[in-house]
Amino acid sequence: MPADAPAPVDAPAPSSPTFAPPPASVDYVGSGPPTYDPEPTALPAADPDGLGELVADTVLDGARYGACTLRALSQRGDSARYRGEPRRDALLTARFGAGEQALLLVAMATGVRGTPVAHLAAAEACRWIAQAVGRSHQRLVADIRTARRSDLKAGLHRLTDRSLGKLRTSAAEQGVAPEEYAASLRCLLLPADPDCRTRVFFGVGDGGLFRLRDGSWQDIEPSPSADGATDVPSRSGAPGSGSGSGAPGSGSGSGSPRERTAEGDRLTLDLGVPAPPSPFEPAPEPAPEPSREPFRFRASVARPGDALVMCTAGLADPLRGEPALCAYLARRWSCRTPPGLAAFLADAQVRVKGYADDRTAAAVWEA
Repeated sequence: MPADAPAPVDAPAPSSPTFAPPPASVDYVGSGPPTYDPEPTALPAADPDGLGELVADTVLDGARYGACTLRALSQRGDSARYRGEPRRDALLTARFGAGEQALLLVAMATGVRGTPVAHLAAAEACRWIAQAVGRSHQRLVADIRTARRSDLKAGLHRLTDRSLGKLRTSAAEQGVAPEEYAASLRCLLLPADPDCRTRVFFGVGDGGLFRLRDGSWQDIEPSPSADGATDVPSRSGAPGSGSGSGAPGSGSGSGSPRERTAEGDRLTLDLGVPAPPSPFEPAPEPAPEPSREPFRFRASVARPGDALVMCTAGLADPLRGEPALCAYLARRWSCRTPPGLAAFLADAQVRVKGYADDRTAAAVWEA
């Protein structure tokens, strides 16, 4: 056969590495279909003089910087969709700085259930913490790069208390009870520097922090101590208890026990280098009123192939309570490449009977 002749139509294709495709997307998992319709039903009531306070049913965002790919979603729950209530979860993604000095922030908050201002408080909490982080981003990047873990913890604790304290000030200005104008708050800091794989989580209130490693889920939500700071996970196992979830790995490589968690994470360390005291924000402010919720903090170095998931209680609860959801998302999110925005939306909104709250989630895939 001449060298330029086409190959027979039944000739086998050249061999190449193959990867199992993810399972087809589904509407729900578990024992049966949820009670509510899978699509939005009623719109929230609108005030003609307050149209800026309207909240979209779903927001979706994404980016790729350094060694990580980010996907983020906030979606109104089935119950709120049916009743025509606004989404009381808020999501904010932002980049401060440029190039390898840039810092990515993902902030999510949940307002108090059953209050008409829940969505406003959640959005304001995200704005306040983003403003504080943005003003301090250069110092934060430096502390992350030089592993000043104690400085990070103290500074972020102060910024969080200050931001939530401003919510209480807003409540007083609006004549709203402080306990109604409040929110949980969870944040991720991601340096854009490809040589820095430190991922910093902090916040207060309910929700979840999970890691998908080698196809198995690990629940790495930090358990708050009396002083509001620890890196020790509150649970030694993975979310759920069925297929697709697994016990944390033992880790590999060198490092003393103090440098690693029980899961083998290499923690950022306080190097003990003296530094002149300086606040995270340029202008000094009165000491904030301490948050009523304990502060949570975790800083660890990601491994290539990891997927880190931070979410509000609307997704954390079914992940911990429905093994079928853990197994499904483990298969979907363990592929060679991260999902696109549309695929991430389809995955994150898979429903489970008995869980109808808003869902907000941010997932970070490590190259």
